Amino acid sequence: VRRMWGSGTYVSQSRRVATSLDVNFGVTDAIRAAGMEAGTEQGRYWFEPASAAEAGQLNLEPGQDVLVVERVRTADGKPVVLSRDILPARFLAEHAELADQMLQRSMYEVLEKDLGIAIHHGVATFRPIRADVTVARRLDIPRGELLLAIWQVDYDEDGVAIVSSHEYHLADAFDFTVHRRGPGRRVQ
Repeated sequence: VRRMWGSGTYVSQSRRVATSLDVNFGVTDAIRAAGMEAGTEQGRYWFEPASAAEAGQLNLEPGQDVLVVERVRTADGKPVVLSRDILPARFLAEHAELADQMLQRSMYEVLEKDLGIAIHHGVATFRPIRADVTVARRLDIPRGELLLAIWQVDYDEDGVAIVSSHEYHLADAFDFTVHRRGPGRRVQ
């Protein structure tokens, strides 16, 4: 609530996470950069055989083991993103305990600091969607709420696919910015 002398009392909008889409950001870093406390709820992980679609994204054979990490990301205690990250199990073959760390810390941080795998770039697809019953329940929002879905594959500097991510961002929790370049001046 915000009061303005001589004007009245107003309900303030909640803070939003400002994020530039031309930078490959981690959700944790974006929330912290907005001056909010990043947190995690409902975290879980498991190993499973890769589906044909995920295997294709990660350059694996269908059925090869992958680690699936699901968690709800919070900003100042409010759920803002449901993420599902999938990576080849071979990266954790000797470090299975790091799956627990991926529930508490930035996955990019665990990959780089603990496994020596630096993400060089990601290729993402963005689409507005409506929350289905499962996503709505996990984010504590009404079914049908508008979300921004981001599907991304992250690569190392050698072009090896490292992580396939599926993120569902609350539309009212983020302000996304894209720096667009003009076509330039054409010389005839």
